[in-house]
Amino acid sequence: MDRTQRIAGAEDAAAFHRAKISDLQRQRSADERFPFNAGRLAARALKLLGVDHLFTLSGGHLFPVFDGCVEQGIHIIDHRHEEAATHAAEAYAKFTRNPGVAAVTAGPGVTNAVSGIAAARFNRSPIVVLSGRAPDHRWGAGSLQEYDHIPLVGPITKSAVTIHDGSRAHIAVIDAWQESMRGAPGPTFIDIPLDTLVSGVEESEVQWPEVRQGTPDVDVDAVDRAAAIINAAERPMIMAGSGAYWNHAEVPLRELALIAEIPVYMNGLGRGLVPADHPNAFSRSRGAALGGADVVILLGTPLDFRLNFGQSPPFADGARLVRVDALASDLNRNRKDDAGIAGNIGAALAALVERVDGSANRGSRTTFMAGLRDLERASEQKDRVLLESDSDPIHPLRIYGELTRRLDRDAVVIGDGGDFISYAGKYVATYEPGHFIDPGPFGGLGMGSPSAIAARLAHPGKQVLLLLGDGAAGFSLMEFDTMVRHRLPVVAVVGNNSAWGLEKHPMEMIYGWSVAAELNPDARYDQVVVALGGHGEYVTRPADLGAAIDRAFASGLPALVNVACDPAVAYPRSTNLA
Repeated sequence: MDRTQRIAGAEDAAAFHRAKISDLQRQRSADERFPFNAGRLAARALKLLGVDHLFTLSGGHLFPVFDGCVEQGIHIIDHRHEEAATHAAEAYAKFTRNPGVAAVTAGPGVTNAVSGIAAARFNRSPIVVLSGRAPDHRWGAGSLQEYDHIPLVGPITKSAVTIHDGSRAHIAVIDAWQESMRGAPGPTFIDIPLDTLVSGVEESEVQWPEVRQGTPDVDVDAVDRAAAIINAAERPMIMAGSGAYWNHAEVPLRELALIAEIPVYMNGLGRGLVPADHPNAFSRSRGAALGGADVVILLGTPLDFRLNFGQSPPFADGARLVRVDALASDLNRNRKDDAGIAGNIGAALAALVERVDGSANRGSRTTFMAGLRDLERASEQKDRVLLESDSDPIHPLRIYGELTRRLDRDAVVIGDGGDFISYAGKYVATYEPGHFIDPGPFGGLGMGSPSAIAARLAHPGKQVLLLLGDGAAGFSLMEFDTMVRHRLPVVAVVGNNSAWGLEKHPMEMIYGWSVAAELNPDARYDQVVVALGGHGEYVTRPADLGAAIDRAFASGLPALVNVACDPAVAYPRSTNLA
């Protein structure tokens, strides 16, 4: 199957969206009923900032914003739940490294969006959430969906404000946009009362502020201290995370790894900063590297449960710690650093490249990397049997064996689930930054289908693969209706083991039994997608997997391959979740 077939339907989708916005603009210009107002002013600010998609669910409080977006040619993607809209906005930010924008209606629209906003906060993803609000002139009288949103969203956003002066709507949007990217990225929130949104604004009197992007500063003394530790190290390793991705650190990271002969491991959005086939890229030997390294260099990744909070194991006793992250408060969280640099990670790495060479300990570094590479090869060889397994029921690794043979180098992969998605981080190779995303450290499910929508919009010419656990599928399966309506072809594969595997197996290990962990073993998620207008496949035999995946990619429709997996197989987990 050639590349054109693999992304069947994507070109038609782009043409459909262009035609749709043109038609809406024609209808609007023929019957422009309202004067220039705060809603249109906010939309004009979004366009000035480069926003091309608004993720939303319809609500009357948002009509003036929708009107402005149509006027500005901003595509409105309407979802089936507000949480999905905020997840899609976050994913679009992850794919583009610019803030994603969601709009939700007042009251329950905001409460529905809270999980998505919280995920963006914990993931440090820049999003701007616009909300309607009951009108000011009747506040307290019991208007429809009257609710004070700010106390609810304030703790999970970088800024949360209510705009009462319509002539400043554009200022609020620009401020929220810039704040979402400043320092450690994160969500911002604006709500605007309905009477403010429709209030007239004198267009000729609007003054537009200059949108500036500051030049990142680097603490030279801190860089010097870090460089000295790295140069003295015999067995250094790098762990690169999402913060390095947001700061566009891939070029200096690759330079540093090569110059100083340092193995690089990646998690979160760090995946792909160094291509999987780069000589300094490693993934399967992380435990051995952490246990053997005398210096661990953390780039934009926290010492949370994924790294046992910086403790031993997996860290070696006496290992020194170099941390580079967005905020000074990041540098000593859970464990004190030996050298820390707060600020832009890309700029810090560029400064380190000028000061680091590693020549003093080249031999020990070469030996260290060679040993890790031997471990990687041995692990790959060991797993090959399961990746090609003909066992019945289907082993989940057989699914990955079929998928990896079919994925393009620049395929975009989204993982949403527990056990089934844990395999993806190990077995799906990522070659480009921002091409693999998952729920992140907050761990909330339901981001998969909305993120696949964002992926197709951000990357119309690439394969988009959505990996779903059957538990995760239940959170956002109706978003296939959104895909169908907006003609956004993606391929989803469900690892259906009829259980909450991430809970079932640990509970049985601890208690000897499990409860609230079983799902319907005969659930036909594929038929749900077919009923919504997409393409579905149901697979129960390993020999049928490859052809089913090929048909899904060739369908040109939103497609779901529902694979009945062995419920007895548990991902071999060692992470300390608490």
